[in-house]
Amino acid sequence: MRKALSLAGALLMALSLVLVPRAAAADQLAPVMLVLDASGSMQAKVPGGTRMDAARRAVRSLVESVPPDARMGLTVYGTGTGSSGAEKAAGCKDIKVVQPVGPLDRNALVQAAEKAAPRGYTPIGQSLRTAAAALPGQGPRSIVLVSDGEDTCAPPEPCQVARELAGQGVDLRVHTIGYQVTGKAKEQLTCVAQATGGTYTDVPDASGLGNALHRVTASALRNYQPAGKPVTGTSTPQGAPVLATGGYLDTLGFNRKRHYSAEVPQGNTVYVAATAAFPRGGERQIAGLNVAVYGPGNVDCHYFENQVTSGGREGESVSAVLAWDTTKPSAPDACKAPGRYTFAVYFTSAQDTGPDSPDRVPLELQIGLEPPVTGDKGPAPASAPVSLTTQSGSGVPVSGGGSFGNAATLPGSGRYAEQLRFGEIVHYRVRLGWGQGLAYRVNYPARDLFGAANITSTLFSPARQRAGWSTNAYSGTATSLPGDGRSFATLPVRYRNREAATKEQNAQSTAGWYYISVKLGVASSLRQSDDLTTPLLVTLDLTVTGTPEKGPQYANAAAGQDLFGAATPATSAPAARKDAGDKDSGGDAVPLWLLGAAGAALLGVVAVVLFLLRRRRPSTRRPPQEGPYNHF
Repeated sequence: MRKALSLAGALLMALSLVLVPRAAAADQLAPVMLVLDASGSMQAKVPGGTRMDAARRAVRSLVESVPPDARMGLTVYGTGTGSSGAEKAAGCKDIKVVQPVGPLDRNALVQAAEKAAPRGYTPIGQSLRTAAAALPGQGPRSIVLVSDGEDTCAPPEPCQVARELAGQGVDLRVHTIGYQVTGKAKEQLTCVAQATGGTYTDVPDASGLGNALHRVTASALRNYQPAGKPVTGTSTPQGAPVLATGGYLDTLGFNRKRHYSAEVPQGNTVYVAATAAFPRGGERQIAGLNVAVYGPGNVDCHYFENQVTSGGREGESVSAVLAWDTTKPSAPDACKAPGRYTFAVYFTSAQDTGPDSPDRVPLELQIGLEPPVTGDKGPAPASAPVSLTTQSGSGVPVSGGGSFGNAATLPGSGRYAEQLRFGEIVHYRVRLGWGQGLAYRVNYPARDLFGAANITSTLFSPARQRAGWSTNAYSGTATSLPGDGRSFATLPVRYRNREAATKEQNAQSTAGWYYISVKLGVASSLRQSDDLTTPLLVTLDLTVTGTPEKGPQYANAAAGQDLFGAATPATSAPAARKDAGDKDSGGDAVPLWLLGAAGAALLGVVAVVLFLLRRRRPSTRRPPQEGPYNHF
């Protein structure tokens, strides 16, 4: 029964992930076409029935829980023929749109899924074409494909079809779910998702997730949704693609490095941020991500940064940021010169040789260049953080994005309200100009819950360096993050904050987009009566404040862009909103972020163990004399 429910839960995660994609307005859900595998292998027995029985339960649970204004359809393959050799020609065309995409018809969708009898072949590639053609011709839209095996009808190869769809320039993502798949089947489904910017979810054994996940079959969970310009890194430093400032998207295997280059002018500081996202429910719990630097001529600069996550199975991402200053006195002489620098991105213990692994994850990159300051550096480091003004009212509804690249914009001071479900991670961004700062507090309502969930909040600088972090355990009691009446708060942004006392304050030294990450972890409830499918209405009090100041006098700064390629606003920062709360929404502001902690007051040792396992280890910097590939 556990494996069958695991399939149902994973299907629901991916389905509900695509209901509110980043380009869709909060009040207009994107259309979704579910593609359901009904090939002969779905007759396989599992505890509680067959694989097809589990898929039917997943569809039923989803349909009962999605918003009433959702637009959904259902396509099935494999129901019209058997799987004999004589039937292959017909079986590879056996794809039916059994429920067109349109206003939500719960009964029709459930009945269509119940009638799907598994018998035939697995034409994955052709089913993607059929599903795409049945979706609207414009606007954000998604396909969710669940399969328990590889394509048995290729050509067309599924990944080639996915590349064709991506090359058409439409805002279409394909999210794939592999149910107990290995080898070629897993490789196919992973490639399909990555080619379209979607997500791949591997359905594991349920034993490691506990009873809580078995009941989250109706959750609408947002997985990490990477964004950026597609790029392909090289397996060696030679020939690495040269990247300008901005955001990029690649994939990264666990046994091979990827290399990228950037032209770094004299006296500049280059920032390279790498973020790897893991499939929710996947096999990897702990993973370390690294970024190393090579100077002109591929000279090893003997420097790298790393970051570790222990929440990979909950769909957490891990980010490592390397800032390289060509004036660094301890660097080798060859790494002080201007020129083309190369950066290796890799997981801990990755090797330089061997084939790329099919087990790959999305990799989001950001490149930034900071020119040297040739004149006034601006005011002295700020002495105190800004203050939070508590907001009133129920809050303006927001829908956080799935990654840095599609983080939802918070326009200024106010109270914001987010529907967070157990297991969700969301991202926001706030624009700060020189002299401005932000403060915030995240408020969690009371909830009848026997167990606990990890809540964590992280603030990132425009370079995606960590500028603040807090974690706690949510056990159903109304609480705030951080606790004890405190708030997260930055210094007013000044160039000379890099002279401040702490590393987090040093990161508050560039104007631009500040990012907030919010996690509400998987609940560890052990009580059958607990409702883990209904979301929490979490509110965020945000203050953005400060008098705009003159920034540093950079040499040859690009007009109209910040250091990371983003367009700068006409004014130095957005005005504070007076309407974000109901009445007193004006005032100072601070970034918003929600996140999870772990632990469990009421679960005792069990919850404490869960809490410790899900805590993140801080980033580690290796001294310059160590080589970039030393293990840690």
